[in-house]
Amino acid sequence: MGTVAAIQMTSSHVVADNLVAAGQLLRKAKDEGAEIACLPENFSFIGLRDADKLNVAEADGDGPVQAFLRDTARALKLWILGGTTVIKGDSARRVSNASLLIDADGKRVARYDKIHLFDVTIPGRNEQYLESTHVTPGRKVVLADTPVGKLGLSVCYDMRFPELYRELMARGAEWLVMPAAFTVPTGRAHWETLLRARAIENLCYVVAPAQSGTHSSGRETYGDTLIVDYWGQVLSRLEKGIGVISADIDLAKQAETRQRFPALDNRQLGLPNVAAVST
Repeated sequence: MGTVAAIQMTSSHVVADNLVAAGQLLRKAKDEGAEIACLPENFSFIGLRDADKLNVAEADGDGPVQAFLRDTARALKLWILGGTTVIKGDSARRVSNASLLIDADGKRVARYDKIHLFDVTIPGRNEQYLESTHVTPGRKVVLADTPVGKLGLSVCYDMRFPELYRELMARGAEWLVMPAAFTVPTGRAHWETLLRARAIENLCYVVAPAQSGTHSSGRETYGDTLIVDYWGQVLSRLEKGIGVISADIDLAKQAETRQRFPALDNRQLGLPNVAAVST
């Protein structure tokens, strides 16, 4: 058993300010007994314009945000999941939205680049997002061993694609993290439902740190940071504002439930085609 914290922020376009805020929240998570603390998507930067991310992108392994994660993890003796930050790609016009996992010695143990990019128009609203304009999608499924079990990494819009989580389960994931910056309309409609569904169908803990409130760009995010257990029960939540929640990850109970209720083992793949019946 181990304790995981999820952090809710209202990040701005000023990287230095965001790092100060994140540092204070990480200290709070450590003081509350967390072994690993998870920051939200875009914890270090939400620009005034979408293209602004190009100006703050860091080389892989170098830069103030990555140094902050390493130094803070080492100082606090705390594992940190750096929600996402902007890492330079192979083009001056596109970057990676990368989730970085740092151990308590300040060593990076995993990098996950967001696979599913948010290219949508919100139904019923004049609100459009084209993340792929400036972001290159990731291509690799990523897991990492942590003090509280094998972690499957994902980010925000990924949660709408259950096949990703089936692959993470097949590779041995014991808990899942989904840092996010959800829009208000989609959050109100789908956020909790999606998180609990991913937990239930995979019999797996889900930790979802979120952005919340009105940002310096005027953009609003939904918030409602959640930690959900393998049975779909909400263990802890922070609906609005800035703060930290935590919960225990009990892998023994999760394993017992998977044994007694073997839905993952009962899956039937390769079902024969069923002919359509017309009337």
